[in-house]
Amino acid sequence: MWSFCERLRSPEAGVSFFRRFRDATLCVALLAMPFFFLNANLKDPSKVNLLDRVLLQASAPIQYLATQMALGVSSVWEDYIHLVDLRRDNERLRAENARLRELGHRLRGKARENARLRRLLDLRRQLRGELLSAQVIGKEVSPFFRVMRIRLDRGDRNRVLPGMPVLSDEGLVGQVRRSFGHYSDVLLTADRTSAIDVVIERTGARGMLKGTGGNRSYRCRIEQMLRGEDAVVGDLVVTSGLGQRFPAGIVVGRVSEVVRKHTGMYQGVTVTPAVRFSQLEVVGVLTEGSREQRARGDGARASAAR
Repeated sequence: MWSFCERLRSPEAGVSFFRRFRDATLCVALLAMPFFFLNANLKDPSKVNLLDRVLLQASAPIQYLATQMALGVSSVWEDYIHLVDLRRDNERLRAENARLRELGHRLRGKARENARLRRLLDLRRQLRGELLSAQVIGKEVSPFFRVMRIRLDRGDRNRVLPGMPVLSDEGLVGQVRRSFGHYSDVLLTADRTSAIDVVIERTGARGMLKGTGGNRSYRCRIEQMLRGEDAVVGDLVVTSGLGQRFPAGIVVGRVSEVVRKHTGMYQGVTVTPAVRFSQLEVVGVLTEGSREQRARGDGARASAAR
């Protein structure tokens, strides 16, 4: 007993004892404080005492700060979740938009193709001949990207022969130059070796349309048109039907320039083809002429027989 009292009287022992007592007291206070704060907040306001009021006033700033921090964290988390969902929606909508654009592009292509085929069908009814549809599978272009010649997926095995007219929904493309197997090459109206008897639809003025074969532009000229014939820029040029190679009335192009010289018998008339050769995809080959041409040929043969 005496030794224990002596140890308490020593300075080192006293400091150690009070340190342990202080630590234990602090731990008990920290553990009990939330209970007192909670008790004060849950107590009926009419039964709040002085200690509860002190605790409430002391806890108010802490509660406010904790609430604001919780709201801030919750807002950031909600914004993050919202952005993640928004990103997913954007990606889905972007993919859907791309799919719809591709679908619209295909539908517009189908609509254009149907419109061309419908116009070719109307042209077939108008010509009253046998029009064989053909796909353009090749184009020979100049250094200036002008189409000089096209190739079709129809040949002599499909009854396509040299000299047969080739048409599109816009007008006369040219004529078959050669055919072999299931393929054929087409001589365009703008080729320098092409020659077609034409008339100006408005006045009936006649001449021979020949291509210029230019590498830079598609141009034709009407030769042997007398100076006195009426021709103005914008006039529609169509086939005359003479020679029975091309049926009459097929659109060839429009007059783009008229030059009347002071001397000479003829005037210079430049024609721009109606067909856009670079955009050709589907054409029609007139494997048999119109009924008018066949009737004319039959009549000629009958007259010769008599």
